[in-house]
Amino acid sequence: MFGYQIPRDYEEAMELDRKNGNTKWKEAIDLELQQIDDYQTFKDVGKAEINTKGQVMNAPEGYKKIRVHLVFAVKHDGRHKARLVADGHLTRNTTEGAYSGDVSLRSLRIVMFLSELNALKLWGADIGNAYLEAYTEEKIFIVAGPEFGDRKGHILIISKALYGLRTSGARWHDRLFDVMRDMGFSPSKNDPDIWMRPSKDGEVYEYIAVYVDDLAIVAKDPAEICQILRNKFKFKLKGDGPLEYHLGCGYWRDPDGTLVADPKKYIEKMMEWYEQEFGEKPRKFKTPLEPGDHPEIDESLECSEKDQSRYLTMIGQLQWLVALGRFDIFCATMTMSKFRPAPKEGHISRLKRMYGYVLETRVAAIRFRTTEPNYDHIEIPKHDWMRTVYGNVKEVTPEDIPEPKGKPVVTTSYVDANLYHDIVTGKAVTAVLHLLNQTPIDWYSKKQSTVETATFGSEFSAARTATDQIVDLRNTLRYLGVPVKERSYLFGDNKSVVTNATIPTSVLSKRHHALSYHRVREAVASGFLLFHWIDGKKNPADILSKHWTFVGVFPMLKSLLLWRGETKDIKNAPTVSNKDKAN
Repeated sequence: MFGYQIPRDYEEAMELDRKNGNTKWKEAIDLELQQIDDYQTFKDVGKAEINTKGQVMNAPEGYKKIRVHLVFAVKHDGRHKARLVADGHLTRNTTEGAYSGDVSLRSLRIVMFLSELNALKLWGADIGNAYLEAYTEEKIFIVAGPEFGDRKGHILIISKALYGLRTSGARWHDRLFDVMRDMGFSPSKNDPDIWMRPSKDGEVYEYIAVYVDDLAIVAKDPAEICQILRNKFKFKLKGDGPLEYHLGCGYWRDPDGTLVADPKKYIEKMMEWYEQEFGEKPRKFKTPLEPGDHPEIDESLECSEKDQSRYLTMIGQLQWLVALGRFDIFCATMTMSKFRPAPKEGHISRLKRMYGYVLETRVAAIRFRTTEPNYDHIEIPKHDWMRTVYGNVKEVTPEDIPEPKGKPVVTTSYVDANLYHDIVTGKAVTAVLHLLNQTPIDWYSKKQSTVETATFGSEFSAARTATDQIVDLRNTLRYLGVPVKERSYLFGDNKSVVTNATIPTSVLSKRHHALSYHRVREAVASGFLLFHWIDGKKNPADILSKHWTFVGVFPMLKSLLLWRGETKDIKNAPTVSNKDKAN
């Protein structure tokens, strides 16, 4: 991990310290146990009396004996970390919720976008030993091991929500819930791990996005929030300050001040793992897969057992990289994930190529551009839908949304389908890219559930999926108190689908398209969705729907992931070189 060997247990950690000539792992263990003692996690009731069968003869009445173990890691900045974890699987199952909250990465990106849109400050903070802020309701104890020093062999009753216990996540969630409520925050009804409250001047909302014990704070004065958490609630905050690293992504600003979400450190970690496994760096490529590739018909031999394990790790790393913002590898990752149960040699060769592409494009990043797009050139159709089956339909909006505050937002979406993407099953791929103003905020690439025999059907199915996602995105923003512009824009490159969806007099020709047909048309008739045709060469959803050529998508990739500054200035960016075209 980050170039360090990670021990599996206490004994190996001590051995690594001896070999390395330092005490880094010992210091990490001592720090962890000291912090645990600071929280009064254990109650020492004396030396354990153990018989020849290993039974504790003086065990506390009504308490169950379990074990604990140490988990080791190295942080991105080289800090050695040890965590004492309970073997919670030895306790009884619980019927109550057992997990703490994890904010979705889409919601996290939305909150970061809102920080830029409304000129708020973006801070990060880590609550040290968060679970130990709560008491456990389980009756359990351990017999201390050698890592506990003088307490080795003692009976220690666990009183706090130690990591690993079945209910510790729920206990921490309850504790944080009470703290957030006390500070005036309420959970968003769309994502309960986004907490929000009006700012003191009432102009905007402030937010705290919670991922277990990691906080992303968007507020006018995040320092004050951290001070309250530290002084009033006695939380031990670490790394509180302007957000620089969060969940595998680095955060920094372009020279013009644009916020950048950059997974470069995670990519470095991927490449270190690759070099350790394969003994060399991946060869660089300009595209994730060969254009038009069909790995489903690969006839090479099955991978060795070791390569099968590597394949699972590589797919997992690529999937997380997609979640962090590298949607340019989404289609390839989705395609290759299918072969996890029994990958072939040709499949792992393709993953190696994908690593080479990621290495070549490691500077790609999401930029939070908040300027509204200019759609003045798009004519708003004035059709009369009153004499159709939809009548005087209106967009259905939730009645319990908070009062909108702050600057308004325009949502833009691009949709595409790739017919016969999988020539074994015959299924097409649906691809959708969503933007808030000029910021990519969510992406989707998935094989369709049914087989379509013509492009029209697959494109209409994709348009229905995009419409459903747009409705969800609009309501997500509303539940976060964001003023949403009256109209969302959806762009697709199939003229027949766009025409059938936007002209009241168009007729449904195939009954099995009825659900998609009416879903999209009703959204258009209600007025909140403008479905507009664009040239396929300018449709960025192509990046998510097929195995593309570099020359074909480079202008769009440049605009979305590679260009510093506003996208409206993209005409001044460097052009594709002849060398790049050759690749």
